[in-house]
Formats: sequence, C-alpha cells, structure tokens
Amino acid sequence: MRKHILNSCIFFFCIGSLNAIAQDSSMTRRQAPKKNFMDNVFIGGNLGLQFGTVTFADISPLVGYRFTKKISAGIGVTYQYYHYKDRYYDFETNVYGGRVFGRYNFTDYLFGHLEYEYLNMEAFDFSRRRVDVNSLMAGAGYIQRIGDRAGIVAMVLYNFTETVYTPYQNPIFRVGIVFGL
Repeated sequence: MRKHILNSCIFFFCIGSLNAIAQDSSMTRRQAPKKNFMDNVFIGGNLGLQFGTVTFADISPLVGYRFTKKISAGIGVTYQYYHYKDRYYDFETNVYGGRVFGRYNFTDYLFGHLEYEYLNMEAFDFSRRRVDVNSLMAGAGYIQRIGDRAGIVAMVLYNFTETVYTPYQNPIFRVGIVFGL
C-alpha cells in the first residue's frame, strides 16, 4: 500500500515538473491576462436606518459595469420604509423604485456621478394617494478602497428636479459599499 502511494506521489511530481518546464513562451512576455465580462461587474448599494419620531429604513442594492477605467454605469432598485409619528400626526408609507446611473472616475478615488431615479410613494398630504417622483441628480463621490476589489463610497448629490413629494432635501448625502471594482 505504501509503495502504491509513493509511486503515485512520484508520478504527479514528475507530471507537474514537466508542466513547469514546458511553459508557453507568451507567458514570458508579461502580458496582462485578458479580462472576461464578470471582471468588470460590480455590486453594492446603500443601507440606512433611523429611529425616533421618524423611523426610516432604506435598502438600495445596485449592479454596475465598468466599460473603461474611467467610465462605469449601472442600475439599482430601492425600497424605503418611512414612518413619522408625533402626538398630532401619524404617517406611514412604503417607497419603491429604481435608478440608472453613470460615473466618470477623475482619479482612482474621486468620481462624478449622474443619476435618474424613479420612486413611487404615498403622497405627504391628506389624500392618501400614491405619486410618482422622478429625480435627476448629479454630484461627486469618493471611494475608500478596501483591498483590490471592494470599497466604501461616499457621495454628495444635488437633485435638479426636486418637488414637494421628493423624499429628501438637497444636498443628498449617500454612503454605501461596492464589491468587484
């Protein structure tokens, strides 16, 4: 039995050695390996919680694609729970929607961000009806890298189409995380 294990180890060692000796000459030219589609995909999003007179929860995952070192774009979905309660007023709603965004990287850490967001929510008035809120936002962001393939993202955005139903006021601050950079 020991002889069989020893012979198997010697066989695999010899095969491995032959493979190392017969290297492809293209590997010696130090060419960068070709990237596949998934190497340029990134995922991430935002998660927010607030408790008190205003209770707020936000779950906003996203997926994007890096077309070049400078340009990336993506889509995301948004779900928000909002509850306001004081001794005079009690309002609760669920907000849902999506977004499309584009980014231009000025450096490895600074980027410009352009986004269109659609939200459907209950109106902040006494009619208790749902309204569609469309927002066109632009701003800048900073990414703090965590290793080679992840980072924490902070952005400041300005909503150019703010309405009475927009759920947040200018400027908009976002913090999130991305994987697969």
